[in-house]
Amino acid sequence: MNRRLWLWVPFTVVAFALAIFGWNLANPVDRRVPSALVGQQFPPVTLAGALDPAAGVDATLLANGRPHLVNVFASWCVPCAAEAPGLTLLQGQGIDIVGIAVHDNVPDLTQFLAQNGNPYSRIGMDFNGRTQIALGSAGVPETFVVDGRGKILRQHIGVIEPDDIATLVADIRGAQ
Repeated sequence: MNRRLWLWVPFTVVAFALAIFGWNLANPVDRRVPSALVGQQFPPVTLAGALDPAAGVDATLLANGRPHLVNVFASWCVPCAAEAPGLTLLQGQGIDIVGIAVHDNVPDLTQFLAQNGNPYSRIGMDFNGRTQIALGSAGVPETFVVDGRGKILRQHIGVIEPDDIATLVADIRGAQ
């Protein structure tokens, strides 16, 4: 009898492992890394302009009394290209979008904007990714709602989908 019980142990272990595996597939863990700066002032950064040296990005620009969307993106980012139509819709609704190009270069960025449109009022170049790190941004694309005093109100991780437009517009309208 004891020998028969031992024959079932491997099957029981495998069944238990499969049950845990199935449970984790059905209930995935949220792996997003939210920025600790939501509710805080935009970090004191100064970035050179990507296309126009006079149109860079700095924290004082974002505290000019008007709310902004700050979009962290890159020309090499495939999801960033997929997000471009959503940003264009937001721009069409009068939303000021400031871009921060991460680990990028001007020729590639120029080509990306020619292919996907340019919804940005200005773009700062974050060549080494330090501004992205200062924002607590874990990847691209990420978008931040910044109120007129330069305070980060919301972080949107990932591509801006059509379903996200109304929420972002409401956030910007309420961020005066």
